Amino acid sequence: MFALLSVLALILRPRPEQVAGHAYPIPGPGRRIRVEVLNGTRRPGLARAATRALRAKGLDVVFFATGPAADSTRILVRQGDPGQGRDVAEGLGVGRVAVAPDTLRRVDVTVLLGQDYRPRLPLHP
Repeated sequence: MFALLSVLALILRPRPEQVAGHAYPIPGPGRRIRVEVLNGTRRPGLARAATRALRAKGLDVVFFATGPAADSTRILVRQGDPGQGRDVAEGLGVGRVAVAPDTLRRVDVTVLLGQDYRPRLPLHP
């Protein structure tokens, strides 16, 4: 009786739906790059727009907020491979990469958005 119920449970269990087009590529063969995005301008919503752009490229943005004022976009590699900064700069389309280790931050890369960043995203209602 138990065997029959087990077989029926396996046959009748719901299958997860597979939807094409909802997976983002993960850069490189290793783990995901953890990024924080700070808006260094007076333009509201810029950090959120950059977060969406980076997430669309497969980067793991774990935090976004207002940051210190900045004229140009800077990408600071906090830990790990400096090549991660280049991946983030490529995802944004702008930014100067620098290595600035900070073991107190729980991210690999910090993005400080400056006046030169112009988001290239479709408008959302």
